[in-house]
Amino acid sequence: MSTPYPFTAVVGMDDLRLGLLLNAVSPAVGGVLVRGEKGTAKSTAVRALSALLPELAVVAGCRFSCDPVAPDPQCPDGPHETAPGISRPARMVELPVGASEDRLVGALDIERALSEGVKAFEPGLLAGAHRGVLYVDEVNLLHDHLIDLLLDAAAMGASYVEREGVSVRHAARFLLVGTMNPEEGELRPQLLDRFGLTVEVAASREPDQRVEVVRRRLAYDDDPAGFAARWADEETSLRERIVAARALLPQVRLGDAALRQIAATCAAFEVDGMRADIVMARTATALAAWAGRTDVLAEDVRQAALLALPHRRRRNPFDAPGLDEDKLDDTLEEFGGEDENGGGDGDDDTDPDGPDGGGGGGGQPPRNGPDDSSASDGSDSSNDSDTPQEPSSGRDDAPSEAEPEPRPEGEQPQRPGAGEQSAVRASEPFRTKTLSVPGLGEGAAGRRSRARTDHGRTTGSRQPRGSLTKLHLAATVQAAAPHQRARGRSGPGLMIRKDDLRQATREGREGNLVLFVVDASGSMAARRRMSAVKGAVLSLLLDAYQRRDKVGLVTFRRQEAEVALPPTSSVDAAATRLESLPTGGRTPLAAGLLKAHDVLRVERMRDPARRPLLVVVTDGRATGGPDPVALASRAARLHAADGTASVVVDCESGPVRLGLAGSLATDLEGTAITLDELRADSIAGLVRDVQQVSNSHPRRAA
Repeated sequence: MSTPYPFTAVVGMDDLRLGLLLNAVSPAVGGVLVRGEKGTAKSTAVRALSALLPELAVVAGCRFSCDPVAPDPQCPDGPHETAPGISRPARMVELPVGASEDRLVGALDIERALSEGVKAFEPGLLAGAHRGVLYVDEVNLLHDHLIDLLLDAAAMGASYVEREGVSVRHAARFLLVGTMNPEEGELRPQLLDRFGLTVEVAASREPDQRVEVVRRRLAYDDDPAGFAARWADEETSLRERIVAARALLPQVRLGDAALRQIAATCAAFEVDGMRADIVMARTATALAAWAGRTDVLAEDVRQAALLALPHRRRRNPFDAPGLDEDKLDDTLEEFGGEDENGGGDGDDDTDPDGPDGGGGGGGQPPRNGPDDSSASDGSDSSNDSDTPQEPSSGRDDAPSEAEPEPRPEGEQPQRPGAGEQSAVRASEPFRTKTLSVPGLGEGAAGRRSRARTDHGRTTGSRQPRGSLTKLHLAATVQAAAPHQRARGRSGPGLMIRKDDLRQATREGREGNLVLFVVDASGSMAARRRMSAVKGAVLSLLLDAYQRRDKVGLVTFRRQEAEVALPPTSSVDAAATRLESLPTGGRTPLAAGLLKAHDVLRVERMRDPARRPLLVVVTDGRATGGPDPVALASRAARLHAADGTASVVVDCESGPVRLGLAGSLATDLEGTAITLDELRADSIAGLVRDVQQVSNSHPRRAA
């Protein structure tokens, strides 16, 4: 948009504005991750921040934004010893989720290389973001190969490009801002830790604030320039305050008492590494400068902890972010005290517009209420436990399975009757064997199965189909070389024509749709056994999170199957559904397989490139209706006919085993592994995976 929404006109959302402004004062804080539901003005606030940043002095004509006072001696456009300087606004560069590697880091300028015969470097988005803001909307959906490049640049403050005969290094220090909707999946821990601060945003539930949000948004949409003009004074005041805080920042003193509190807080919340301590120290210093003080107080340390620690204390992706504020206060009080030279955590008078005032300083009018809200930009845009259990038939539950087992300490007793059992807690997760889909796919980037991708290792070349996106230089030269004499070329150099160009083919990894079909019937209802089953599925969910898969959950019990969770990128939602899964009743195995077949049929229409992996967690028993075993076998063969890669996790236990899960795996043309064999460190015999099975079923690997 030509006229950005004014930052000071955003209603509420104090933590979000404060986090952004602290990074504007001190870019060394390390950026901010904004988590929240759709339509909460995350993108609006981030884009509005760029208009508040002070102008930059840059070397005229430098594509890498070198500072004329201290130019980068290794700048590809340098040297700049006598180059004139100019002023320009700070840039906010947006990194699209679907961006290519070349777009991010830059690449060889193909046009100049072919027409002029020179190795010219075309800068990417990292060069454009230097000394500015790099904004990634939906950062949790960013491809893994881009995340790796982003992590390297953020850690080193520079981007190194070694490709296609080009060797370039340029500075890349930027304020990293990401927004995400947690419902669409979580971030990898490596990237999560790179964000200095994190804030949670949600739409206000106060009617008056919601009315004000709508009123301001409509006024802006009707006349963007006029609306911005009405807030110009507040914007100017806030910009001046940022400049003043930046000037004061070098004078702020971080005393030993504050450092002890920071270290004690990080230790108390068991965060990994030392980055949290450093970020907290920088944040507390920026808070003091923002409040117009030169000493860091305990309140600065407390606010810094609330912004810098929630996303670092998560032990796994399914832990909810957040801090125990009572524990935080106790830690700060225990390790509080003054420095030996009298500074530190006293009760000095502070700016009333300081950290508790949020980011709305600089003349924010009193129209904003106390609760969080936003000005949306439009882009974020029956209990059947009393039903009697029917009698077993065929291969139903062994009597010992239905007998109650000793209850773990602290667990609530079960309600008696009808074979219904309450949900049991999952056992501890573990690292699982890698299950993959055979063949070569072309789905979304991930880490599970082999795929043709736009990144990864180069495996060959082909003539381009459509526009050329990745030149295979050696293959292009090889194709053109035999025709040079016929083209009248006798001297040095090479004459290249369009039909000589070759597209590089690359092989990487893709994420799959992992559909879990979990048996929750009476045959699985022994509580210790079901706890182990849930722990195994939770472990597979963790593996799916790490490999960037979509997941879905189908359960079957009593007379029917249900889709407990439609396919989604949010594996923590699947973990939540799994935790509350009740057990008991018959074993409608065929219904579970048929329901999974319907889910996969719909998903193939929605996303044909994403290949499915069916994981059936059962002991293989089937009950209910006439000939339930034969019906389950026919349902399994439907999946085999579709070429769906399948794994059966055999949950059968006891001294006498019927081997029904193995028969089911045969019908699925998949493989069966036991719970013990599912562990990556298992030595319980030879473990077969899906890839090995594909060797005996070449039709499915085609």
